[in-house]
Amino acid sequence: MGVILKKEINSCILGIWKITEDYYTLNSMLSMDMEEINMLESFGNENRKVEWLSVRALAKELTASDSRIIYSEENKPFLKGMAYNISISHSRKFTSIFLSKNKRVGIDLEYMSHRIGNICHKFINNQEYITNDPEMKTYHYYLHWCGKEAMYKICDKQDINFKENLTLFPFEPKESGIIRGRVLNNHGLEDFILNYQKIEDYAIVWTYK
Repeated sequence: MGVILKKEINSCILGIWKITEDYYTLNSMLSMDMEEINMLESFGNENRKVEWLSVRALAKELTASDSRIIYSEENKPFLKGMAYNISISHSRKFTSIFLSKNKRVGIDLEYMSHRIGNICHKFINNQEYITNDPEMKTYHYYLHWCGKEAMYKICDKQDINFKENLTLFPFEPKESGIIRGRVLNNHGLEDFILNYQKIEDYAIVWTYK
């Protein structure tokens, strides 16, 4: 299937890849150096290999080059030798990348299962609102989780507790829309505008600043 969404947003590029290819097909799309080949071969699970390859294939599509993705000690991704800020997320059959040359970026996507209701107390605080509509409740939970994950990434994962330091201001969930979010921790206070969208059974939230 490959890229199902690619768009430019205020000097940022958003891409989503739907994985329908097998390992060999994805592998044939890429030109990898020995370090990357060794990394790929270190994964024992083929699903993990396919996921890893899909990220590189999507990065190649978005940058029109064989981008080398490396990670810092804090597990923050970078494109080696390229002046991009990049954020990556994947869940089941979807992979997403959000990148920009001059803005900070954060993205998260999640496949929506009904199990999230069992752990919502760990990341929803008493300033936040969850709909009573049973058909939208799971989606609303996931938008909160994805929104907080996107803010967590854009703030470089510094000194952040999802429940105590991250807040999404009340909103009614729709197929797509905008959410206001806030990070408040020892580094100060910062507000964000988050964009969200539902595609199939996935919730996707991204932000830039």
